Amino acid sequence: MNIEYHKWWSPSLEQEMELKTYGWFGKPVLVFPAQGGSFHEFEDMGMVDVISGWVETGKIKLFTVNSVDDQSWANWGAHPADRARRHLDYEQYIIHEVVPFVREHCGDTGEKFMATGVSMGGYHSANFFFKNPDIFDTVISMSGIFRLRMFIGDYMDENVYYNSPLHYLQEMEDPWYLEQYRQSRIVISVGQGRWEEEMLDNIRDLSSLMQEKNIPCWIDHWGYDVDHDWPWWKKMLPYFMEKLRI
Repeated sequence: MNIEYHKWWSPSLEQEMELKTYGWFGKPVLVFPAQGGSFHEFEDMGMVDVISGWVETGKIKLFTVNSVDDQSWANWGAHPADRARRHLDYEQYIIHEVVPFVREHCGDTGEKFMATGVSMGGYHSANFFFKNPDIFDTVISMSGIFRLRMFIGDYMDENVYYNSPLHYLQEMEDPWYLEQYRQSRIVISVGQGRWEEEMLDNIRDLSSLMQEKNIPCWIDHWGYDVDHDWPWWKKMLPYFMEKLRI
């Protein structure tokens, strides 16, 4: 498997950021790490191994990015408004630095990306997908949240609102966005075991919202023995990729 390491100074974040790529060619897959995780977490936790068949046969090309969650939503010492603003810096980094890098690295084929991630990465993958359907046409979000209450309580401002899918999707009436969602592949999965309570609550609300908006979405509840943990996510990702025929 071809693996590359890249690092550059991000003008959006004003710090160095790192990422890794896996594979030669295929559908670009942007991978977001769990809360506070690193660009090499996906490899370290065995996730690259379980989907290596897709990478080595050229069906997908992975791009695993760093997070700044500890500077944004999980920065417990900062005011929620400051955390939201730092997330916007991260959004600028992804959209205006990483996305062009991925496109160039893939030869500017014009193909839309897939987003995926677990836990907080599940949040990021879904949030970036829903906000940018011109870039993404597939998302596999595992054990993610869809509102930010567990990080910032009931605080709300414009920046929080537009990064809380259960809020901005409720008001979404733009026919272009809705049609893009309906043409995409959306997979939202969650276990029903330990540490999945908040995610289960969020996903129930998201499921109702998707039905209300007539957006096809595969909401998959795994068993009561399925915990918020890597051994289960290693089973989920290849299962969904096989079912989607990626």
